[in-house]
Amino acid sequence: MQIIDHLLPEAAYKITANQDQRSQASDISLIVIHGISLPAGHFGGPYIEQLFTNQLDCKRNSDFRDLEGLQVSAHLLIRRKGEITQFVAFNHRAWHAGSSSYGGRTDCNDFSIGIELEGVDYCDYGQAQYQQLARICRLLLHEYTLLSPDRIVGHSDVAPGRKTDPGDHFDWARFRSLLGRKTT
Repeated sequence: MQIIDHLLPEAAYKITANQDQRSQASDISLIVIHGISLPAGHFGGPYIEQLFTNQLDCKRNSDFRDLEGLQVSAHLLIRRKGEITQFVAFNHRAWHAGSSSYGGRTDCNDFSIGIELEGVDYCDYGQAQYQQLARICRLLLHEYTLLSPDRIVGHSDVAPGRKTDPGDHFDWARFRSLLGRKTT
């Protein structure tokens, strides 16, 4: 499998308005891993996709109140069983990191790819998610030459004190081991 025209062919594609052009399309040099569930701690359902496509009815659940008017997206979402949805082409700017900095640069959305894992800080992520994440990251490392394994970080690394995801239950050693494998 390979990336074609900045898209992952096997992913379901959902169009979002929550994106724009990168200031330098060739400046993709960071991968930011996130964790998300809506409502918090609940998996499955349409709410993450609705949030990323501005279709979430924030009156539907009290957990959604703080999301009213929020415009956010990610390049990819990896569900608990490994299903992948792409919202933004990799050469475009997804709105995932918010106020952020890494390596002395601010506004990580300008130079990063955001990958959301369906999950929460206090729950283990699944084997299918780790396998998909590692496989996708290998493809991204091959496609975008400014990326490297040491430039794959958590949301908490680019927004410390503000964000905690993917959380203590994300097993970085397990992910890095899978990332280093040549087979999928």
